[in-house]
Amino acid sequence: KTYREPINARIDKSGQIVPEQAGVKLYHKDFAKKFYTYFFKGGTSTLEIPTLPVPPRVDKELLATIRIKQIGHYHTLFNPHNKNRSHNISLAAESLDSSVIFPGEVFSFNQTVGKRTAAKGYMRAPIIVKGEYSEGVGGGICQVSSTLFNAVDNAGVTITQRYSHSRSVSYVPPGRDATVSWYGPDFHFKNTYSDPLLIRAQVHGGVVSVAVYSTDAIEYKPRRVPWASINQLQKEKKIESHVDTEPAD
Repeated sequence: KTYREPINARIDKSGQIVPEQAGVKLYHKDFAKKFYTYFFKGGTSTLEIPTLPVPPRVDKELLATIRIKQIGHYHTLFNPHNKNRSHNISLAAESLDSSVIFPGEVFSFNQTVGKRTAAKGYMRAPIIVKGEYSEGVGGGICQVSSTLFNAVDNAGVTITQRYSHSRSVSYVPPGRDATVSWYGPDFHFKNTYSDPLLIRAQVHGGVVSVAVYSTDAIEYKPRRVPWASINQLQKEKKIESHVDTEPAD
């Protein structure tokens, strides 16, 4: 009842930094002392709960420092007329945006974005299950994870866990996807650089865009990544063709 989660600083849709907010936790040692005095020694009838601040991992000063230099980028296309799938993509991108990965830290897509449920606003949309098209809550989010994979691969980070779909998808070249599922596959990468990384994920119209930023002093080795061809993007005209896996293959 006392604990309040700290809130990291983030970058809003207009590009402005929203300051962090410290959290609160119970000061156990002081509380035990005061409670003992109150309960056993006839203290006052009320007890003010002693607390300690919980600092956030990311403050506005850090964000200002690591939003300087773009070291990786990728974007993919989707059909904005598929309202449910577009909605899911936007929700996942919003959860991913402003993520900070510190040196030596391993990033998990599932842990960052969270479980895709109807209670969180995710809707039913086309998915792939064991190579067959179906529908499920959260359909579309694998396009976000796949876009992220190509962006961080472009930035030269170390990919530690990635799985492909059981059949090809049209928004990335063959073998360049990253399927995810809450109870199945996840996408992981490790920041092997000496500076923190900032992930920006945005959706505009029918485009998912993910960029990787860091300090202007970062020494990195980018990789060239392939893009989806026009033929790939147009090979299936139906809205339902832009699908991915949630749950997993």
